[in-house]
Amino acid sequence: MSDDHDDHVYLSLAEGHDDSDARWAFGTGFEDPLHGVDTAVPVGVDAIELADLCTTLGDDALVLAQRLAEWVTRAPELEEEVALANIGLDLLGQTRLLYSRAGQADGTGRGEDQYAYFRDADAFRNVRLVELANGDFAFSVGRLLMFASWRLAQFTELAASPDPVLAAIAAKGVKELTYHRQYAAEWIVRLGDGTEESRARTVAALSALAPYLGELFRAFDGRDAVLGDLRQVLTAAGLELPEADPLPGDGRAGQHTGQLAPLIAELQSVARAHPEATW
Repeated sequence: MSDDHDDHVYLSLAEGHDDSDARWAFGTGFEDPLHGVDTAVPVGVDAIELADLCTTLGDDALVLAQRLAEWVTRAPELEEEVALANIGLDLLGQTRLLYSRAGQADGTGRGEDQYAYFRDADAFRNVRLVELANGDFAFSVGRLLMFASWRLAQFTELAASPDPVLAAIAAKGVKELTYHRQYAAEWIVRLGDGTEESRARTVAALSALAPYLGELFRAFDGRDAVLGDLRQVLTAAGLELPEADPLPGDGRAGQHTGQLAPLIAELQSVARAHPEATW
């Protein structure tokens, strides 16, 4: 596989987005995306619906960030460990903004820690794709490709939200998610167009992930755009997106796999053991 081939895939995915600061978006610029934004819920916007949307979007990002953190010290190369950690930090940044907005919108004034650390697993409303155990590297980058493509389509639409805070969060997230998608796409092409083993692992990963795509499109109907992105990448890798019936269950309704509760317990262990602690 040539470098020119990689560059073609990478650049074609970025088409339509300014990616000048998309790489390692977490920590670049250090500009508060909400600076000068009016935080009052606009007239005509349902505050409870806004809070629910922000909470679910925050849950998606928090849970996947926790899964990505599990690759630290376990990634196949140091460079990939750093990359996955930075993507996780991007998602945590999105989580914090979204949870804060949820607490403002619903009138409770709850802070981000209340949403992250003091809800039980069955109160989370993330899509189930993000809670699945990491599996091998092909599984994790395949999931990241699916999630980032779907979330990018969603955030691109939300950048025009009538709520100026959510619009600002989404606009910032578009830059980050563009890089996340590009990173995952490059790796899927390398693995699919690599050795017999890497190709076989990638095929197996896509087959395991495909049944969870239907749930994404129930949460946000960006099917045509997302599937178009995925097929573009997979074609470059010499692969196909498997046909799969959606699995029963719905993370948005609190119907999760058995893999979420242990993850949340680990995430919350320190905060639960030392509530209200500061350091």
